[in-house]
Amino acid sequence: MSQEGQQARGEFRRKLAERYRTVDGLGLRRLTEGGLHWLRTNQQIVNSLNVFPVPDGDTGTNMVLTMQSAWAEIANLGEPSIGKLCHALAHGALMGARGNSGVILSQLWRGFARTLDNLPSMDSELMVKALAEARDTAYKGVVRPVEGTILTVSKDIAQAAEGALSNGATSTLDILEQIVEAAAQSVERTPDLLPVLRDAGVVDSGGKGLFFILEGMLRTAHGLPLDQPLASVQPLSSLSLENAVASIEPGQDWEVVVDFRPSAPLDAQAFYKRLEEMGTSIQVGEGDGMYRMHIHVLDNTQYEPIEYVRRLGTITNVAIENLMVQMADQAANESIRSLRLATVEPGQIAAVAVAPAMGIARVFASLGVAMIVEGGQTMNPSTEEILNAFENLPTDKIVILPNNKNVLMTARQALDLTAKHVAVVPSKSVPQGIAAMLALTPDEDFETSVAAMTKALSTVKTGEVTIATRSVEMDGVDVKEGQVIGLLNGRLAVAGDDPESVTLEMLAQAGVEEAELVTLYYGADLSVMRANQLADKIRERFPKQEVELIEGGQPHYQLIFSVE
Repeated sequence: MSQEGQQARGEFRRKLAERYRTVDGLGLRRLTEGGLHWLRTNQQIVNSLNVFPVPDGDTGTNMVLTMQSAWAEIANLGEPSIGKLCHALAHGALMGARGNSGVILSQLWRGFARTLDNLPSMDSELMVKALAEARDTAYKGVVRPVEGTILTVSKDIAQAAEGALSNGATSTLDILEQIVEAAAQSVERTPDLLPVLRDAGVVDSGGKGLFFILEGMLRTAHGLPLDQPLASVQPLSSLSLENAVASIEPGQDWEVVVDFRPSAPLDAQAFYKRLEEMGTSIQVGEGDGMYRMHIHVLDNTQYEPIEYVRRLGTITNVAIENLMVQMADQAANESIRSLRLATVEPGQIAAVAVAPAMGIARVFASLGVAMIVEGGQTMNPSTEEILNAFENLPTDKIVILPNNKNVLMTARQALDLTAKHVAVVPSKSVPQGIAAMLALTPDEDFETSVAAMTKALSTVKTGEVTIATRSVEMDGVDVKEGQVIGLLNGRLAVAGDDPESVTLEMLAQAGVEEAELVTLYYGADLSVMRANQLADKIRERFPKQEVELIEGGQPHYQLIFSVE
C-alpha cells in the first residue's frame, strides 16, 4: 500500500474510532442488528460443528432464534438510552432462548444489561465492566460450567477487553476489535480444553456462534457486507436441508437441490455470488468430489440453478420441491395442539411435557399431562413457549418435563419468570419423561410428588437409534459417517449397518434379560412393517420380556426405546 493509501486508511480508522468513542442505545441497536445478520449468514457453519455424530446440530439455529427474539424486542424501539435499550434486548433474548447455547447467550446479555442499567451511553471503560459482568452472569447460570465452550470464549473476551483498556483503548471500537480477535483465538483453543471436541475434529459451536455475533458487530462498524459468508464450503454430510429452510421469503416458492461433480476446480466465492443473484437460503456442501447446492428460488425460475450448474460439471441428482405445497400439507396434518389434555383443578399439580412428535405427544396426553410443548432434537422450544404453556393453567403447582438435555436449561429459565410454584424434573429423554409421569399424583403434596417423579427417572434406561452425520471415534466406538448408531442413556454405545443389529446389541448392553418391559417408539423414518419386524426379532431374541410397539413419529431417530 502506498504512503498516501496508508495515510487515508489511518485517517478513516481515526474518524471511525472517534465515532465509536461512546455508543448510545441507537448505536447498540445498529450493532446488534449487524451481529444477528452475520450470525444468520453463517448459521449453517455453526450447525455443522456438532460434536456428537447425531442429526441434532442446531446450535446455530438456536442462537439465531435467540438473537431474533432479542432483536424483535428492540427493532422498533427508538430508545437513545443504552441502558434501557439493552434491558429490552436482554429480555427478548431471555424469552426467546433456545437450547443450551441460546440460554447462555441470553445470560450474557442479561449481565451486560445489568452493568449499563439506565445509563445514556457506554464508553470503553463501561464496556469492559459490562463484558466482565456478562461473563460472571453466564458462569453463575450454569450448574456445572465446562471449559472449552461458549463460557470460555466469554471469559477470554472479557480478559482481552481488560487488557485493551490497560493498554490505552479509548473507544468502544478499540475494545470491539480486540475482543473479536480474542474470540477467534479462544474458539480455536476450545479443542485443547475439551477432549470431545478434539476427538471430533471441531471447535465449539456455541463459542463460534458468539464469535460471529461479535464479528458481525465489528463488520457493521466498518461498513463491511453481512450477506455473504466467507466462501466456506461445508462437508456434504453436515448440510441439513431441514435446517436450511429457516423461513420462506415472499415469492421464494421453490426449493432446488442439485448434486454435481464439477469438471474443474470450483470457485466457491464466484459460485456463491452467482447463486445469490438467483435466490435465497443458499447452502453448498462438499464430499468426495461431489457438491450439493441448495437454494430457494422464485416461482417459474426453478430450473435456472440447474442450468447454471449444468455448465459447471456433471449433474448426478436433482430435487425440486414446491415449498407452498409442503406448508399446506403440513398445516393439514394432525396437530399436537388438537390433542385432548388433562383438566387440572386449582390446587392440583399440572404437568407440562415437551414432545418431539404427535405419537409421543399422544402417550403423554394419555398419562394426564395438562399441556404439551412441541420440541426436541433440532427444534428446541424457547423460554417463552414453555412459560406460556403453564401461565394460564388454573393452578399454581407446575411440573415441567423437558425430556431432552438441550431443553433442560431453557426450562429452568422459566422458573424465574413466574409467580407460580414450578419445578423442573430433569428428564433428558422421552422414556424418562414417561416414567416420571407414571409417578405423578395430581393431588399429592407438591414436594413429595416432585421427589417421586425425579426418582422415577432412574428406573428406566433409554436407547436411541439414528444415522451418524460424521466419522468419529468416541466413547470407545469407531463410527463411520452414514452408519447406524445407537446411544444408550445419552452415550454412544454401538455402530452398525442396520437398525435391527444396533438395537439388539444395545438391548444386551442395557441388561434387558433382567428387565420386564421393552417399549419401542418408532420414528418417521422407520416404516410400520419394519418396526413390527424389529419388534418380532426382539421377542425372539428375548422371549421372557414383554415388548410393546408404539408409533412415536419422531424425526431423525428411527427408534427410541426404554428398558424397565
